[in-house]
Amino acid sequence: MSNIIYNLNEIHKAAAFLREGETSKLYCFYGALGAGKTTLIKALIADLGVVEAGSSPTFGLVHEYCNAAGDLVAYHLDCYRLQGEEEALDLGIEEILGADCHIFIEWPQRIEGLLPPSRTDVSLEIEGAKRRKLSLGRKD
Repeated sequence: MSNIIYNLNEIHKAAAFLREGETSKLYCFYGALGAGKTTLIKALIADLGVVEAGSSPTFGLVHEYCNAAGDLVAYHLDCYRLQGEEEALDLGIEEILGADCHIFIEWPQRIEGLLPPSRTDVSLEIEGAKRRKLSLGRKD
């Protein structure tokens, strides 16, 4: 496991750190409310060439992002409000996890039993008003 500490001005540096040596397109984000999961995912989505930056999935559980050519680039799932894995199955999680694109999941602990073992786990901790600690663990 490796980690970095960054502030909001360095968010794209943190995104590059995540993508460095990428072995899986599935990223699972762990951290308390306000730790910066959505903000970091927005930076990752922008770095993938999506024209419109990702929006917080507060009112929608699943967001799709495409590039200028209309190709699917990423899914962003927020599982915070899910009551269990059955709800995720109803949302089509199996199809999403099988897609050939990047997949960013917030609150993955709510659907842990549905996640494949090959993924990148990202833990975010608040280190002050504007600083975050990102810990990275890759699973194969």
